[in-house]
Amino acid sequence: MSREHLVEEGSGNVFADLGLPDAEELLSKAQLMRRIGEIIKGRNLTQAQAARLLGATQPVVSNLLRGQISGFSLERLVRFLTALDRDVEIVVKRRSRTREHARVKVRLTG
Repeated sequence: MSREHLVEEGSGNVFADLGLPDAEELLSKAQLMRRIGEIIKGRNLTQAQAARLLGATQPVVSNLLRGQISGFSLERLVRFLTALDRDVEIVVKRRSRTREHARVKVRLTG
């Protein structure tokens, strides 16, 4: 018995592929949360230590590390990054004429 597998190439944003509203914001939050998790892990911090550093509670850090996006605003994630000694730059520019709609995009470096 032969099975045919259908593979569809994603857009690069799983939230948009799932048809979720605010997909770009969700992707941005997920990227920032991933970076925060990488920094916490790179510093070998416990969740309790990270919570003290971020001015949060251990359950909040646990939710962050488990990717519970709904509990975090972009502003809160930016505050966490600055608490972790990271500069955050926000750039506002005119949208490309090749795109129908403006977008939110996170570019992670260093």
